[in-house]
Amino acid sequence: MPEKSQTELYSRIKSFQYAFEGWWYVLRTQHNAWIHGVISIGVLAMGMWLWLPARDWAALILAMMAVWMAEFMNTALEALVDMVTPEFHPLAKIAKDVAAAAVLVGALGAVLVGALILGPPLWQKLTG
Repeated sequence: MPEKSQTELYSRIKSFQYAFEGWWYVLRTQHNAWIHGVISIGVLAMGMWLWLPARDWAALILAMMAVWMAEFMNTALEALVDMVTPEFHPLAKIAKDVAAAAVLVGALGAVLVGALILGPPLWQKLTG
């Protein structure tokens, strides 16, 4: 029988595996996740090009994280609703629509944060 610490370590490693499987599922099945991914990479590249300070990086990372978390939760909720109610139900539609709205709110907020942080140094770099 393995020691308790080995079992706990194995359990922690498996939890990371499950999380990455979930992330991969979202990337495989959700078209908008690819859009989020491309935009995230673009924001990261632009931030490096502009040599942003740490505080700006923190805000950008938090904004991107909010979008990704909303997308993950939206996908999880959609799967759960589909499992519980495979046929159309008005409340299932509301649940899915509201979850999608959460992603939209996160994405719009991230766009605003990105514009506020990236806009001025980008403008200065392009015009100066």
